[in-house]
Amino acid sequence: MTPPTSTQQPPSPALLKPILKPPHIDPRALLRAMFDAAVAAAQPALCLPRHLPLPPRGRTLVIGAGKASAEMARVLERHWQGELTGLVVTRYGYAVPCERIEIVEAAHPVPDEAGLAAARRMLDFVAGLSADDLVICLISGGGSSLLPLPAEGLTLADKQRLNGALLASGATISEMNCVRRHLSGIKGGRLAAACHPARVLTLLISDVPGDDPVDIASGPTCADITTCEDALAVLRRHDIDVPAHVRAVLESGRGESVKPGDPRLAGNEIRFIATPQMALEAAAAVAAEAGVPAHILGDGIEGEAREVGIAFSGIARQVATRGQPFAAPCILLSGGETTVTVRGNGRGGRNVEFLLSLAVALNGLEGVHAMACDTDGVDGQEEIAGACIGPTTLERARQQGIRARDSLANNDGHGFFQALDDSVVCGPTLTNVNDFRAILIEG
Repeated sequence: MTPPTSTQQPPSPALLKPILKPPHIDPRALLRAMFDAAVAAAQPALCLPRHLPLPPRGRTLVIGAGKASAEMARVLERHWQGELTGLVVTRYGYAVPCERIEIVEAAHPVPDEAGLAAARRMLDFVAGLSADDLVICLISGGGSSLLPLPAEGLTLADKQRLNGALLASGATISEMNCVRRHLSGIKGGRLAAACHPARVLTLLISDVPGDDPVDIASGPTCADITTCEDALAVLRRHDIDVPAHVRAVLESGRGESVKPGDPRLAGNEIRFIATPQMALEAAAAVAAEAGVPAHILGDGIEGEAREVGIAFSGIARQVATRGQPFAAPCILLSGGETTVTVRGNGRGGRNVEFLLSLAVALNGLEGVHAMACDTDGVDGQEEIAGACIGPTTLERARQQGIRARDSLANNDGHGFFQALDDSVVCGPTLTNVNDFRAILIEG
């Protein structure tokens, strides 16, 4: 299998018109403009067309899964010269009209019957292809839940219970997808193997730290070096109890995924068309146009969201009070995918938990503002992208009788920010390059 490639560049600052200039910068408006630029840089219309191949001698089939897959399909359809047919599954509310590619909607993050039926149909759809045929696979974040085909002997209910347990456990996305791959009938390279001997070109929008293709939608077209034993280790590490028949699939090795060197994947190609780093660079360009230096601290930051919030508060405080490691004014940018171990009765959401922890640690520090949002428009299971904070956040909460520390202990970031009218709601963005975090330290 050809190694993943990426040639996409973020849009130039000239294309992202600045709306603000010093000395009259509105912190929230600037942070929102940066978030919008990050999302725009990962739009399929901008980054997909240049990666399309020439039509094959045989048929062209389009398959895919993820929150961005429907929009990817629409863009592909508009730019494709020749015969085309396809089946793509996306999250409820993320469908767009296509003429030749069927778009199916299913549930995310906990899978449902619609996703199960779509996964079964997809395997049937690619059966019986020839070496002259081409399969273009459109994959983006969310595909793991949208293609929930259980391994033999398992049920959708098994997958639903496991998904819920993984989401609440604090496991990283890589750990969760390792387990999913080894309990699946379609992930971990199995979908690409089903396309053999046709050529498979996978176009990826990455939403995972490190941009490892096997972790994006659990790698339905990627060879997988992890094993059933690795999946069992994840369950042990996070104390996730599963029924005996589920554990038996892993312990027996029946859930083993497709490995590197498998001849069914020979000649397949994977290309990244958008990544978190590209989105952060686009946001940094908007900040530069506004006259504020932006520093990208990392595009793959993981860990408990509240702990990351504490760590970033220390960096922001050092900048604000010491001018180290950067002079103010400046913006600290980061991406990745943190986790939330839900112990309270709140609704979770890693971006709002990060912000709530950051606000508590900063304790009203003057001149520090922040925004954290999921670039797909959904933070956790809420139809809310994220939120924003400033020096007055804690005081405004106290005036309403809300204690930030109590909300944090209860994993209720969404409730906290909704009460303050500080939530960021943008609706489906039709793309997904993971979390966007920006901290503005004013001069």
